[in-house]
Amino acid sequence: MNNELTTGRYTNDVNGSQFEWDLNEGTFTFQGDDVMLFWINTAFKVFLDTIEEISGDEEARLVLETAGYRTGENVSEFYHESMGGIEEILSILPNTYLTAGWGVTTIQSLSEAEHTAIVRVRNSWEYKINNVQGKRTEGTFIPGHWAGVFSGLFGQSVWYRVVKSQIEGDEYSEYVFSPSSITPKKNILSMINEKDRHEIVKLENKVSERTEDLQNLIKELSSPIIPVLDNIVVIPLVGRFNEERSEELMTKTLSQLPTYQAHTLILDLTGIYGVDDYTIELMNNLVGACRLLGVNTIFVGVSPKLSILMVQSKAELENTVCLSTLQHGIHYALAQEGLHITEKNK
Repeated sequence: MNNELTTGRYTNDVNGSQFEWDLNEGTFTFQGDDVMLFWINTAFKVFLDTIEEISGDEEARLVLETAGYRTGENVSEFYHESMGGIEEILSILPNTYLTAGWGVTTIQSLSEAEHTAIVRVRNSWEYKINNVQGKRTEGTFIPGHWAGVFSGLFGQSVWYRVVKSQIEGDEYSEYVFSPSSITPKKNILSMINEKDRHEIVKLENKVSERTEDLQNLIKELSSPIIPVLDNIVVIPLVGRFNEERSEELMTKTLSQLPTYQAHTLILDLTGIYGVDDYTIELMNNLVGACRLLGVNTIFVGVSPKLSILMVQSKAELENTVCLSTLQHGIHYALAQEGLHITEKNK
């Protein structure tokens, strides 16, 4: 090592790679570019742990893979401009990575014609980090980085396949590179689409559950049978009736009327809206079905529009008693039972 105490500059050549420290300027360079050092077991581990904690494991793996790919593209671009030949570049890179602390890298095979390659890496910084983190899955930065290198050198998109993994127990990691339509950008879009699809499914399930709860609640609250006195019940019809609600009203009414031993059913139509021919048909069917059970039906709260439709329809509702209010309907029903309401003597 050549120490120049007067200038505060120190240089060192390690296997052909140049390191230089300038203590006055506070700089450290490797092959002429600024670099910095991380302690793998502490600082760098905390750095990556924090990324994973904030973004999630899968997202962090994709971030590292994409970062590796892009730095690989930068490396290939730099060496293409300064050297040119692929074989010459690949003969230098393993030594550069070795002296930079990236582990022992070996180019096992290379085919410029087929745009394929096999790379072995042992004791990479990523392996060391993953080992300290207690992981047992191959990292994504190093293979992603070499995919970026080969994509730049070959001039077409290249992706990797892990065939051996040091973190999983092999002596070294081995990656096979070949032409592919896969890119980090497509991986990101795929992940985003998958997350969006997952969120949509979750939302659809939540909406479905909520809808079912609301439908059950509506069923419980819709058209309840209210016993007024012995043999007299009231059903308020609220809202618009479709086929499903109509069928449920018919089933619920006809099954529960015998339970109440009803002689008279008062249908309160005050809250009904969206009256159409379908509604008239429902009322007609309900009156007819109740008549078969020996139950008389009274309509109360009939609106002008409903009364017009009832007159114009061919439904057999002419003999059905219609009164203006629920109070009138109850008094009428009581009279049919031979009862009436009187004030309590004070």
